[in-house]
Amino acid sequence: MLLRQPTTVSEAQECLAQGAVPVGGATLVWATWQRDGFPDLAMSLRGLPEATAVGPESLGAAVVLNRMGDRVPDVLRRAAGSVGTGAVRRTATVGGNLVGSSLRCLLPAALVLDARARVLGPDRPYETDLAEVMAKRHLLLGLRWRTPLVSGYRKQPAEAGGPPPLVVATAVHADGGGGHRLRVAVREGYDVLSESTACDAGADEALDTLERTDIGALPAGTRDVVREQVADILATLAGR
Repeated sequence: MLLRQPTTVSEAQECLAQGAVPVGGATLVWATWQRDGFPDLAMSLRGLPEATAVGPESLGAAVVLNRMGDRVPDVLRRAAGSVGTGAVRRTATVGGNLVGSSLRCLLPAALVLDARARVLGPDRPYETDLAEVMAKRHLLLGLRWRTPLVSGYRKQPAEAGGPPPLVVATAVHADGGGGHRLRVAVREGYDVLSESTACDAGADEALDTLERTDIGALPAGTRDVVREQVADILATLAGR
């Protein structure tokens, strides 16, 4: 297997045109390759500056999970810190987790940040929403978002080898008109859903609105966790 490490977007496009298989930390594909055979050509984005950047409102797809620190919002940092073991977090990448994993542990955090994805198309890089990235499995270059006022994250304990643990992510953003908007994302099993609502009237009204969305159809125990997380994040906002 030949591994290419492009340092420019045009080099990365050339690699794709040659049939290179994108690979990050290879934590999710190595076993498959050992079983089914290695590709002739693979490509890592770790030499591409755009894909390795870490900032308060942007994150590259080739960043490994333990490199985020406090430069990113709390919800994203805590989501990354909950993935696997320390050894996994030193190798696994943002792009691999979002696009290459069925668990997509970072997705709820990215959704409540209202993140946009920058992807590499056949002709040029362009920006799109996360739903398109998940559906079409684009080559992800990075994420961009607006800094939230507050954010939170909760991952329920789960037995090893069992179903994926429940995840609830929350964030509050200024809405541009002097008010605030709450975003909530829930991973229940392998499914992730997200909703948003105005939250200036308090937690009870925000929760009543959320109950009339797909969140209201979740199991009672899951909705209890959502209620707790919403109450906590809005209390944090009030205490600022």
